[in-house]
Amino acid sequence: MIQPGGNAVVFKDVAVSLNGISILEQITADVPFNSCTSIIGPNGAGKTTLLLALLGKVRFSGNIYINKTDRGRKPVIGYVPQHINFDRTIPVTVLEFMSMGFQGKPLWLGVNKTSKEKCQRLLADVHAEHLIDRNVGNLSGGELQRVLLALALQNDPDLLVLDEPDTGVDFRGGQIFCELLEELRGKHGFTQIMVSHDLGTITQHSTHIICMNHIVIAQGAPQEVITQEILSSTFGLHMGVIDPDKIKNFYGMHVRSSDSSEVGGS
Repeated sequence: MIQPGGNAVVFKDVAVSLNGISILEQITADVPFNSCTSIIGPNGAGKTTLLLALLGKVRFSGNIYINKTDRGRKPVIGYVPQHINFDRTIPVTVLEFMSMGFQGKPLWLGVNKTSKEKCQRLLADVHAEHLIDRNVGNLSGGELQRVLLALALQNDPDLLVLDEPDTGVDFRGGQIFCELLEELRGKHGFTQIMVSHDLGTITQHSTHIICMNHIVIAQGAPQEVITQEILSSTFGLHMGVIDPDKIKNFYGMHVRSSDSSEVGGS
């Protein structure tokens, strides 16, 4: 649904229930144009469900407004999932994997020149052209995320949606991936909405944050919402964080996937 002006995306009283269990309760939040908007909250908070509602993958009540771009057209959405399930033993190269959606003829007939050139351009955009002949099953978590990001960029999206892109990536890898996203956002001008579990990375790279736990606890600029009170309300923990400048270093050292304050998938 399109609503003129304002933000790139507006969630208005969005609610989702599954088998009688409430997952999202009257979610009202904004995603500013050209922002890096991060959604944070504890495991089971409904973060991924909110993304799936935005993508039209789950039924919901309320409204989600996706506003027209400055070019006056309906926005194109790119999506990077948290996981993809595939048999890692299948001998498929990155070129073949990406070309599945580019060409009409079967892969066993070969990859045509046009598809190969498109793959090369997309991989170069995410600094991963060296992966083109690698077997997909042999890629590391960070390498696979770059390939998925390249695919998400194939239609020059206006809105890029990422579900925990730093899953399976170490802290430095997560930092590098977010730096790459900043570079791409500056180059392509898309609006970015991302679920992440790494508060240090989020604080450093986000321009807008939505804190949620089935409902929206707070939203705004990082320095406004990354406070002891809001984090405690969101995660139900005494986070011991007040100074937004200090949280970058604190969580850079202490937040890992095994940490008790981890923000996981929904």
